[in-house]
Amino acid sequence: MNKKNIEYTYTVIENRQLTAKTWLMRLAGPAGVIEAPGQFVNIAVDGKYLRRPISICDYEADGEITLLYDVVGDGTEIMSRWQAGREVSLLAPLGNGFDCSASGDSPLLIGGGIGIAPLYKLAKMLIAEGKRPVVVLGFNSAREVVWVDEFRATGAETHVATVSGEVGTKGFVTDVEACRDAAHGYFYSCGPMPMLRALCNVMAVDGELSLDERMACGFGVCMCCSLATTDGARRICKDGPVFKKSELIWK
Repeated sequence: MNKKNIEYTYTVIENRQLTAKTWLMRLAGPAGVIEAPGQFVNIAVDGKYLRRPISICDYEADGEITLLYDVVGDGTEIMSRWQAGREVSLLAPLGNGFDCSASGDSPLLIGGGIGIAPLYKLAKMLIAEGKRPVVVLGFNSAREVVWVDEFRATGAETHVATVSGEVGTKGFVTDVEACRDAAHGYFYSCGPMPMLRALCNVMAVDGELSLDERMACGFGVCMCCSLATTDGARRICKDGPVFKKSELIWK
């Protein structure tokens, strides 16, 4: 049975502000819905025709899921006002996820901004398999730095870069020394498109990238999030959001 793109009702357990623009939301719902780290959900928002696609930060066997989201418009601002006990309509699970079997012994996990979210569950799963992931998280400034302690609590070696230089390495994730270490034979990444493009140009090894793109339907009907790949036009929401570095054609 294909469990994808099904509407479920979840209940808000917690919804709180972490930084000036980033919020954490925990929801309780049916067990066993989410299948892999890197998948996302599409959330119905009152008064808005289109749902909001949000990456899954963490999920548990009992059905609890954790979302990190930035308040960037009217829809996410409405979400930030939801209180515990509210019922929410989700389409889930959407998209594919990261392939843990391709990681090797010590993969790099590279996140930028809110793109760090889907890498958290991935880090936990890799560590549970006996792997030694190294995490690199990039932000513009100290006021945007979030979820670093949680990554470190997994046991993963974790590095931070800020463009402002206030925290960690000054510059971009590509300026962090770990990204140039030949011991890492594979990488996973999620973040802004310019960051992902830069990684594809810099990284000598193959990897998987979760593409951060605006979506409308979220399940492949509208075709508004298509991109060029070595296999022709693909839809980020349905065929992705995770693609192999070797599949992507940057124009």
